[in-house]
Amino acid sequence: MSEFDLIRRYFTRQAPAGILGVGDDCALLPATPGAWAVSTDLLLENRHFFPDVPPDTLGHKALAVNLSDLAAMGAAPRGFVLGLALPSVQDPWLQSFSAGMHALSERYGCPLVGGDTTRSDAGITISVTIFGMVDARRALRRDAARPGDDIWVSGALGEADVALRLLLAQRGQGAADPVLGALTESHKAALLAATLSRLQQPEPRIGLGLVLAGTAHAAIDISDGLLQDLGHITKASRCGALLQAACLPLGGLLEWLPQDAAWQAALGGGDAYELCFTAPEASRGHILTLAQRAGVPVTRIGRITSDEGIRVVGADGVALQNLPGGFDHFGT
Repeated sequence: MSEFDLIRRYFTRQAPAGILGVGDDCALLPATPGAWAVSTDLLLENRHFFPDVPPDTLGHKALAVNLSDLAAMGAAPRGFVLGLALPSVQDPWLQSFSAGMHALSERYGCPLVGGDTTRSDAGITISVTIFGMVDARRALRRDAARPGDDIWVSGALGEADVALRLLLAQRGQGAADPVLGALTESHKAALLAATLSRLQQPEPRIGLGLVLAGTAHAAIDISDGLLQDLGHITKASRCGALLQAACLPLGGLLEWLPQDAAWQAALGGGDAYELCFTAPEASRGHILTLAQRAGVPVTRIGRITSDEGIRVVGADGVALQNLPGGFDHFGT
């Protein structure tokens, strides 16, 4: 199969009216009032995903992580381009990968409009660049948090991190994991079954981001850990944060893990792709109404402070020590 056969078979779809998509030198997207929101993410085999990950979930996630960036800005999806480097052409893999990606793109009205393919000498590399539209005056920017704002998160935190820790343990990678502790093998298997979808098929919070635009002040999607990503907001906004650990939404983790271990996963674990956002205290009721309209649960976990830095306190009001760091591609 040639490169062009591959593109035609797996990645060419009829573009929506008004869009020139795959098959020309450039895609043409209609310009509408507002600002373009543009984001790019790379996924590398053995760095961001294991070689045996189901390809349909990989196709889903490759697009979902970019949709999540649009959600964090309150932007509406318009289209995306795909860069794909493969060691070889494997029909079943491509069929499944493209199906997972197209299914998500159709749900959010975000068609594949172009890209490039090539042969790779070192595993699979996936690059997605996504385009959205937003009213620049209503965009959810990292530098807009204000002292006194409530801090909210969507969904639950820590489950994707726990799933990754379990997969690494299966592969014998890393030392004994303090979060997993003394779980038996049968408990690890059951916990992985309960959390794996959160790692492999995150749900981008597009609907929530759209309704928050104009009400929330600042927002970010949690890709590298709550503390690290919230830190980007506090640094850009020149403020600080006080978090209540007892308020963290932990999903079903407390059924399996001690409270402190679940807190560590929620505070430091990446791959959540939930929204962390700030909003005025006076908007609490409205935020809950908007979240209900979007069909996404939200939880108030703290407040923005005028002091720099992030503190996390337990139910007793005592600051937690040895807080986890987030993910850093070039960290040691």
